[in-house]
Amino acid sequence: MNKFVAVVIPAYKPTSSLLQTVGDLANNPLFSRIVVVDDGSGPEFAKLFSQVRGIAKTKVLRHFVNLGKGAALKTGLNYIACEYPSAVGAVTADADGQHATLDILNVARRLMEQPQSLVLGVREFGEAVPLRSRLGNLITRQVLRAVGGLNLRDTQTGLRGIPLSFFAELLRIDSDGYEYELDMLLACKASGRRISEVGIRTIYLDGNASSHFDPIFDSMRIYFVLLRFMASSLLAALVDNVVFASLFAMGGSIAMSQIGGRIFGTAANYLVNKRGVFQSKAPHGVILPKYILLVAISGVLSYSLILLFTDALGMGVIAAKLVAESILFFFNFIYQRDLVFKVQCEQQHHA
Repeated sequence: MNKFVAVVIPAYKPTSSLLQTVGDLANNPLFSRIVVVDDGSGPEFAKLFSQVRGIAKTKVLRHFVNLGKGAALKTGLNYIACEYPSAVGAVTADADGQHATLDILNVARRLMEQPQSLVLGVREFGEAVPLRSRLGNLITRQVLRAVGGLNLRDTQTGLRGIPLSFFAELLRIDSDGYEYELDMLLACKASGRRISEVGIRTIYLDGNASSHFDPIFDSMRIYFVLLRFMASSLLAALVDNVVFASLFAMGGSIAMSQIGGRIFGTAANYLVNKRGVFQSKAPHGVILPKYILLVAISGVLSYSLILLFTDALGMGVIAAKLVAESILFFFNFIYQRDLVFKVQCEQQHHA
């Protein structure tokens, strides 16, 4: 059997442009199946979806209520994995006419060339792009770069080529809304999967009036995916500081309290960061020695800073400890992200 790519289109109260998009895709031999997921659009859209269902090679799946874009994508991916296990993968496209047929085809071709890569169709964010879209992409790019170590041009693109080998991991992601697409990038980083970028046209119809993206609510959900990385690491670091403060209050020296805090805090910090922050699947034998080295270096640096702050600046020990750990927090985070828990995740940029 010739290799083929499926298409998944999550649709919530779509316009009639969906008919044109599906019809154009169905006429291309590269696409063996087009799966449209009606994400609870309601009875007033039944006629439109009935017309879509009548297009060759098209399957319409239906949610009884609106479950979110992520849930719709997972429904489509699950259907393809079950019914078409020989597919190279699937291209996801939006239902609002933002993705030109040629661009969908180019992303599919890149996926055929690189069947293990996550392919992103990246837009150019010029003056023609609505301000909320430009600003949202800029902020998310910078936060994702700082927190996740991914330098991508378009973090919110809905045009993606997803390898079949990536489906199982993506189906296990808990998120169901717009944040699902950001979770997908983080899962890619965690698994070491290559990211390939393909330039596409930037199309916004009527100022993107058909979009169901809420710039406040949905943006907060997306940024929460990123902020949980920082929050998890901070919570784990509390164990070290609480143990240090307790030991010092009981009469221990700074050195003894520092060592005790590191010993009791290391296990919790390591497990939380490995599983909850960086989602690393690397074996303990590979990453634990590097983590222990970090603990030793960080402990010496923290102890030195505490002595400096208490002796030179006259700070109290607990205050000096908190300041020292705050300074070292970003060092520890970057070290863990890029050296301890890092899995090689390559990015290829193409126009």
